[in-house]
Amino acid sequence: MDYGHSSSPIAPRYARSLDLEGVVLERYSNGARAREGTLCSPVSYDAKYLEALPEAIRERDYGCGDPSRFVHPGETVLDLGSGSGKICYILSQIVGATGRVIGVDFNDEMLALARKHQEDLGRRLGYLNMEFRKGKIQDLALDCERLDAYLEKHPARSSEDLLSIHNVEEELRRTAPLIANGSVDLIVSNCVLNLVRPDDRGQLFREMHRVLRPEGRVAISDIVADEPVPEHLQRDPDLWSGCVSGAFLEEEFLKAFEQAGFHGLTLESWNREPYRTVEGIEFRSVTLTAYKGEEGQCLERNQAVVYRGPFKSVTDDGHHVYPRGVRVAVCEKTFRLLALGPYKDDMIFIEPKAEIPIEQAALFDCSRTASRHPRESKGMDYKITTAAPASCCEPPSGCC
Repeated sequence: MDYGHSSSPIAPRYARSLDLEGVVLERYSNGARAREGTLCSPVSYDAKYLEALPEAIRERDYGCGDPSRFVHPGETVLDLGSGSGKICYILSQIVGATGRVIGVDFNDEMLALARKHQEDLGRRLGYLNMEFRKGKIQDLALDCERLDAYLEKHPARSSEDLLSIHNVEEELRRTAPLIANGSVDLIVSNCVLNLVRPDDRGQLFREMHRVLRPEGRVAISDIVADEPVPEHLQRDPDLWSGCVSGAFLEEEFLKAFEQAGFHGLTLESWNREPYRTVEGIEFRSVTLTAYKGEEGQCLERNQAVVYRGPFKSVTDDGHHVYPRGVRVAVCEKTFRLLALGPYKDDMIFIEPKAEIPIEQAALFDCSRTASRHPRESKGMDYKITTAAPASCCEPPSGCC
């Protein structure tokens, strides 16, 4: 069977002989029943959010970072691999009554634990804004509880039955997706992406991009390796299920987001102390943020940006080059992305004196970098002359 994307640089090549999903399900099922200390890296969360959590949720923390610090009130947030629900219980308080939190996990025991206390938290907060759905994080279109309900009535007994099940899966993805296109403001995940089978990782990143709204973003904490992981370590079930041997190579972790269409990638944290060291390979926790929004037309509205420095020049994910101190012509979309993303404090934004309505804007050639003459933004007929300022040394100011 062709699972696709096996040639992707983000996919380790040797783990396929191991039942990855089976070993992960078994270990995390055990982790739902009793706390397993070897499945986590110490994380400090804001104590005020922990007070409302039941002990059973609080103590089962199988993460390696704190993506909750990137969440804002009123947002719709999706937690991939929500497990016991700890991050979701924290996010529920941050997004507030106007926000929404969705946890996705494939482990029935973890889902049962997460759902067990959600109504209690809702009563304590005065609102219920959290739900947990069963699905695989690399296939956010397939609602696995709906599929389970179908299988109870129509168990597979032949190859023809398997074909029918495949057709049902496709119909569910199309008509009742687990997570709809463009429905999420922010995706968080805490030490889960490395557990996905190598052949499914390309789909995983494309699914994250699909469900985000335009200008949505991700905040992902995960484990990365500083060297390629050899075959015998990838085939070790304890190391794989323990978030070690499935770790992404450092630079390939970022490349996977780039290939899926994300921009503005930022390493928000990079733990100097490794989570584990195995045969000299260091496995450490990182937290990355990235943005969606490079899709769509490039329109000319006579806008410009100036890179402040300190570097002599920088290049964005759209291959635009910004020399320090130079007015660079940008399209309306790039102008907006720079203003909203992680670049905003590094740029000076210059709007035209006379705004060009979107419906009247011409196409902009974003394949090249060009400087913007000031007259393009001010207008060719801009002839204003201002009066000389009064000397600051004269009364009444006496500033000299």
